Amino acid sequence: MGVDTVTAIFRRVLETDGITPHCDFFDLGGDSLIATRVLSAVARESGVELTFEDFLAAPTPESLAAKVAGAAR
Repeated sequence: MGVDTVTAIFRRVLETDGITPHCDFFDLGGDSLIATRVLSAVARESGVELTFEDFLAAPTPESLAAKVAGAAR
């Protein structure tokens, strides 16, 4: 799963177009409940299930895509 796909998930879930790969989910107004929607979408599209702790450690599309890539290996 690439960074463009994760960025698109952030945009869809947060309902805003102004998200870049370096934007922090929580700075954009995301919370733990919305984060679960991101994690579910990532799991559906990549087959990789990450934890909320993974998301806290990687709250940008770029860092989350890297986590997915690392977990998929």
